Amino acid sequence: MRDTIPVAAPVLRGNEAEYVTDCIESTWISSKGDYIDVFEDKFADFCQTKHAVSCSNGTVALHLALEAFGVGDGDEVVVPDLTFISTANAAKYCGATPVFVDVDPDTWTLDPDNLEAVMTENTAAIIPVHLYGHPVDMDPVIKIADAYDAVVIEDAAEAHGAEYKNQRVGSIGDAATFSFYGNKIVTTGEGGMVVTDNDLINERLRRLKDLCMDPGKRYWFPEIGYNYRMTNIQAAIGCAQMEDIDWHLHRRREIAEWYDSYLNGVNVAMTPVEREWAEHAYWMYSIVLEDTLSRDAVMSKLESRGIETRPFFYPMTSMPPYKDTNCNTPTSATLAKSGINLPTWAGLSKNDIKYVCQELINCFQ
Repeated sequence: MRDTIPVAAPVLRGNEAEYVTDCIESTWISSKGDYIDVFEDKFADFCQTKHAVSCSNGTVALHLALEAFGVGDGDEVVVPDLTFISTANAAKYCGATPVFVDVDPDTWTLDPDNLEAVMTENTAAIIPVHLYGHPVDMDPVIKIADAYDAVVIEDAAEAHGAEYKNQRVGSIGDAATFSFYGNKIVTTGEGGMVVTDNDLINERLRRLKDLCMDPGKRYWFPEIGYNYRMTNIQAAIGCAQMEDIDWHLHRRREIAEWYDSYLNGVNVAMTPVEREWAEHAYWMYSIVLEDTLSRDAVMSKLESRGIETRPFFYPMTSMPPYKDTNCNTPTSATLAKSGINLPTWAGLSKNDIKYVCQELINCFQ
């Protein structure tokens, strides 16, 4: 039996150790230090935005973004039903109500055709999620948001480097959020970022993440803020990762091409699509099984062969905190029952992908 192939793992092949050692030797290991500014500048340039504000993780990035735009009690925030729980929870943190919309059956991202039906005069924000690395069709989302005077905050936690009509995700809405958890395309272990072109929002984000301490009066806090800062050590890892970002993105596309080749003609309902207006980041190479196949049984068989997988996210409306929500999202429910994330990270070899595909095919025989 070969070693287990994990579904995801960080690749730290650059200057990560050197930069972290520099932090330790300089004693700048907390939330002050040169690497934080450098990382923010590098990431803003990468996303083609004016500003990037680092924070402690992707969930708080969403919370900060909503707070910075003044989303609060009585407001509604539209999110796709098929996403990670943080997208919906961030709205609740602000006192707002998440309103769920179904996803596109091919891209698995928020379906703009379903968006108008859930918009109301109380809609303050829309959070399109670039799920598993494929961008949302953003033009109609922006158009509808403008009609209702709602802000658009892209949840790009899984989509570093993805593009929509030759524009990097993160630079399309009013702001965007990213995660740097250990399984993400760019990692700092834990960490997050909010990017925006809005100068006032940038200033607001920086105050909120630092407890809203008055910059001219130390230890004076004129309003409630949050301790959501990133450490210099995390930013140092991020700087090294950004130096290697083109390689990471190239490797994920190469891995997706290997999967496409080995799974060509195999009896699965869906493999990832890439719309003509999109460049997929392939955070995860995901498949959807035919209804006649048991997703959990296939995952169990792969596990017995040393292959780690993950199911698709549960629909938000199946979760206890949101179960009573009155919405109709059949596509999200169907995908959640049949979707599998296969191993996808930059350290995998062609032989690894070939083995995963062979064992997957064996599950169907």
